[in-house]
Amino acid sequence: WAARRGLSRVFGHVEGHKTVRRITNLAGHLGVHYLTLYAFSVENWRRPAEEVSALMELIEHVAHEEIPSLCQENVRFNIIGRLQDLPEPLRLELERDMELTRDNTGLTLTLAVNYGGRSEIVDAVRRLVADGVTPEQVDEQAISSRLYTADIPDPDLLIRTAGELRVSNYLLWQIAYTEIYVTDTLWPDLSEKDFVDALLAYQKRTRKFGGLVS
Repeated sequence: WAARRGLSRVFGHVEGHKTVRRITNLAGHLGVHYLTLYAFSVENWRRPAEEVSALMELIEHVAHEEIPSLCQENVRFNIIGRLQDLPEPLRLELERDMELTRDNTGLTLTLAVNYGGRSEIVDAVRRLVADGVTPEQVDEQAISSRLYTADIPDPDLLIRTAGELRVSNYLLWQIAYTEIYVTDTLWPDLSEKDFVDALLAYQKRTRKFGGLVS
């Protein structure tokens, strides 16, 4: 988005935050129960140090500034990812914000920060070993209950912006039967109409979950 305008990528992230606010508000008003957004992947550390630093500061600032409005809207704020590897000020801010909103009963807004689908599965397997689970006891539930997303359901719909046809190491376990909707619109430009169009397209689909529809 920023590159097409001859701007620093940081400007794209700032505009992307406006979309987060817009889509979160709309989702809550439409009765969506869970909304998960990919904010920063484990691979994003490979980006230029200036961009990474700006992203960390932006996430911390946005989290701090948005909490009052999220509380007013009864939104529960949630984070998934390897929080222990984040800069301490950011980690503490995110943990504080989750605590402040934990009793809210409206939309659950989850940000994936320092997240990777493979890393999540690796961490779940490590928990299995640490918990002394035997090979015979390992099943889908044993793994699912040890994922970062153990307390939220698998997504019904994955909206992929910018016309990208890959899942980008995102919720690899959870999207086994998720419907995928691709739009050419870039995330900073995603409008309320674009979001509603995705929901309407989802409503027209018949989900089979690997079986047959009678």
